[in-house]
Amino acid sequence: MEKLKNEELGRPAPSDFARQPKMSVVVVLDNVRSAANVGAFFRTGDAFGIERIVLCGITAQPPSREIHKSALGAELTVAWEYAANSTDAVEQLRAAGYTLIVVEQVRGATLLSSWSPAEQPGEEHFAIVFGNEVEGVGQEVVDLCDGALEIPQVGTKHSLNVAVSGGIVLWEFFRRFGRR
Repeated sequence: MEKLKNEELGRPAPSDFARQPKMSVVVVLDNVRSAANVGAFFRTGDAFGIERIVLCGITAQPPSREIHKSALGAELTVAWEYAANSTDAVEQLRAAGYTLIVVEQVRGATLLSSWSPAEQPGEEHFAIVFGNEVEGVGQEVVDLCDGALEIPQVGTKHSLNVAVSGGIVLWEFFRRFGRR
C-alpha cells in the first residue's frame, strides 16, 4: 500500500463544491461552547456534503482562528447562519418542512443503529440538533423535535464529545442518503 497524495484524491475545488448537490441535512448547534468542536462540525459537514450549519446562542462563528484550526478552511465551503435563539432556529426549520431530530439521551430515543426514517430517501429534509458539551440540547429545543437519536455506547462514560457524535451521526445519514 502507498498513501495517496492530496492531488490524487480527486477533491473538487471550493467553487465546484459550492455547485454540487448537497445532502438534505442541516446541522443545528445549540450553544456549543468549544470553537474547536464547531470547526470539527464544519470539516465533517464538508466531508459529507451537508446543506448548512445553524450556529445558535453562544456557539462561536467564523471568522475565528479556533474554528479554522479544526475546520481547515471548511468554514469557507459549508454554508452557515447564526440564530441568537435555538428554539427560533428549529421553529423556522420546521416551518420550512424539515424533520427535526435531536441527538440526545432522552426517554423514547431511538438507537441510531435501529433508526429508520418514515419517508423514502430524497423526500425528507432533516435538521439534526446537537447540544452543549456539558448540558446537552436544551429541553425547550428537545420539546420541539420530531424524534431523538441516541448513539449506542457500552463503556462507563455517559456521553461522547459533541463533534465525535456529529461525525458518527452525519456518517450514518451520508451512508443512507448522501449518494442517491
